[in-house]
Amino acid sequence: MAVFRIERTTLLSPDVVWRRLTDWETHAAHVPLTTLTVTTPPPTRVGTTFVARTALGPLAFDDVMRVVRWEPPESAGPVAAGRCRLVKCGRAVAGWAEIEVGPGDGGCRVVWRGEVRPHGVPGALRPVVARSARWLYGRILDGLLGP
Repeated sequence: MAVFRIERTTLLSPDVVWRRLTDWETHAAHVPLTTLTVTTPPPTRVGTTFVARTALGPLAFDDVMRVVRWEPPESAGPVAAGRCRLVKCGRAVAGWAEIEVGPGDGGCRVVWRGEVRPHGVPGALRPVVARSARWLYGRILDGLLGP
């Protein structure tokens, strides 16, 4: 198990940030060697499933994720944060991720936390997996919050 937590602030409004972070297909633009396919019809809601496929030639694995909590910021009220929780339910990677989007100083505060458990990776490599997860999810977050 590798646990990570990333926090960012932005001048963007919570509703704009929410739309950017939950446009699942756009995540792949910030993850090397990866495509992402939503496998359920829109709109996103509890039960939405998508697959991030990372491949280098014949070597590939799928990271299957399902939305299990869906509370957009506009439904949470003007002060409360919106939350989306994903469960990784594929054969290659287990774990979860939670994205929290709420008001911040003049804009928005985002917290992305999660746990990643790649199958077949020994526990001794947990610190490497945690650092890699922080780097990868930070890259996604920075890319999606950018201009």
